Amino acid sequence: MSTTAEILVLYYSRYGATAELARQVATGVEKAGATARVRTVAPVATNIGEDRPAVPEDGPPYAELHDLEECAGLVMGSPTRFGNMAAPLKYFLDGTSGLWASGGLVDRPFGVFTSTATQHGGQETTLLSMALPLIHQGMLWVGVPYTVPELNSTTSGGTPYGASHVAGTQGEQAVTRDEQRIAASLGERVARIALRLKASGAPA
Repeated sequence: MSTTAEILVLYYSRYGATAELARQVATGVEKAGATARVRTVAPVATNIGEDRPAVPEDGPPYAELHDLEECAGLVMGSPTRFGNMAAPLKYFLDGTSGLWASGGLVDRPFGVFTSTATQHGGQETTLLSMALPLIHQGMLWVGVPYTVPELNSTTSGGTPYGASHVAGTQGEQAVTRDEQRIAASLGERVARIALRLKASGAPA
């Protein structure tokens, strides 16, 4: 039985802050010895009949359901929208009812990450909003333990529920070293648990 694993790093990013966190998560996944499959989701059209591009102009490709099916774990990120995940990511998750019906994601680990404009802009509620549909899928929530030292030292983003970043109201604040390390630690932990589950013979 193969003990290699792919971890889906799935995110939506409007201005780039969440995409940068995704890159740090992917670094952690690779450090654990797994492979990061990085995917994004398409914007949601706000006008009826408005056409959206079939593929992104740049960056990773759009996620498809088979990406979820084929990966041994998931780390998912979104900027906050009034304390909730962004609509494009919610739209993608709303299309996963077939996987829910089949139990296709049961017992796979997941983690979540987010970015906000302000320090108290809804980071933890956004992380919770992303976790809820994945819990309904039977997935296993992996957070950030306080054994990650940066969780104690950070003065910006970073929570035990998942990685996060405070971008500033104009997006002027770069991802800090502590935020980078927390995001990488989350990716590494999800990947490490996925690898252990595969090695134990647990269903992928």
